[in-house]
Amino acid sequence: MFKQKIIAFSPILVLVVTFLFSLTFVPSIHPTPKNLPIAIVNADKGVVLPNQTKLKMGETIMNNIKNNSNAKSNEEPSIHWIEVANEKLVESGLDNQEYYAAFIIPSDFSQKQATLQTNHPSSPTIEIMLNQGMNYTAANLAGQMLNGVAENINQNVRDEVLRGYEKAGISLTPQQVSSLITPIKTKVINVNKTGTHSANGNAPVSLFQPVWMASLIGAVLIFTAWNKTSFSNRKEKFYARIMQVIIGILLSIIVGFGLTWFADGMLGLDIPLKTDTALFITITYFSFFCMISALLAWIGFAGVPITALTLFFGAPLLAMAPEFMPAFYKDWIYPWIPMRFMVDGLRELFFFDKGLNWNHAVAVLTGIGSVSLIVMLASVIKPTRKKKEEKVSVADVEMT
Repeated sequence: MFKQKIIAFSPILVLVVTFLFSLTFVPSIHPTPKNLPIAIVNADKGVVLPNQTKLKMGETIMNNIKNNSNAKSNEEPSIHWIEVANEKLVESGLDNQEYYAAFIIPSDFSQKQATLQTNHPSSPTIEIMLNQGMNYTAANLAGQMLNGVAENINQNVRDEVLRGYEKAGISLTPQQVSSLITPIKTKVINVNKTGTHSANGNAPVSLFQPVWMASLIGAVLIFTAWNKTSFSNRKEKFYARIMQVIIGILLSIIVGFGLTWFADGMLGLDIPLKTDTALFITITYFSFFCMISALLAWIGFAGVPITALTLFFGAPLLAMAPEFMPAFYKDWIYPWIPMRFMVDGLRELFFFDKGLNWNHAVAVLTGIGSVSLIVMLASVIKPTRKKKEEKVSVADVEMT
């Protein structure tokens, strides 16, 4: 046994496989955000102080944020600030998944801040909007970063007000002391909420693996039956491919509605648009089924490891925001994994209440399914390997 070459090469093969599959964990080892898109609105109108100077605290905050963002020009910043004109446009951008969060300075910010040095202080409020449905983890981290920004503003305002009182030699009243503990209030608003029965916002990712594996098993079973069937001409092959497509459609409907019912009724996931979700999973399954079937039709069972590698490399990325991925995975792996379009489509259905429509995810999945269907049907022109005929020896003939 030890004389066989496979034994000698086994340590190398084991190391290669270990290294290859270890790469699937690289994106999740130390995820750090880069250029996380966050909207910022400066609606502050300013205020004219008793000495006739105009206080525009919102403008000051904006300038400080820009200066801090450009402080390390040689490194990509954690936050990519996007200035937006008003709160209505911000809400539209959040619904269209353009921002993970928003930082809003209200119109009366300077006016209320000016009262902090009076006998009747009124703390201004900054609004932080977190887009949970876009990515639960990214939105929460954005919230932590924005709370840090608000705390820095708090510290600066507190120091400025105290310097003003000290310079004027004024003693603070209990009400003024209380207002200076937290001079700037922070109001956090969760939009496109993930709810309490969504696996912490990962319900779309949780449903991906059953659909992908069911697509693989369905395609492999039908391909196995195909290999065991003899065809006399290409016309018979073509009709068999049509039957394969019909079976694929039936399987898609069964998986689409069956998985939706099971996830909602048995697993307890909160699926607000059940029929739309079932139809979308049906489209997704058929797309994956056609893609895997086309691969098997042209290269045979060698296509199975390819689908397995796609699963292993793609699955860890689906729950991550692209801004958290290493550059290699973001630019070369993530754009090419087809299952991300299923997750994107389910996010819209689960958290954005948009219903099933001709969006980007549906268009791409339909395109993948259509091209794969054509490639699969075209496989009937592929030359068939003739089985080696058994040679009958003269001795066998004599024995008969």
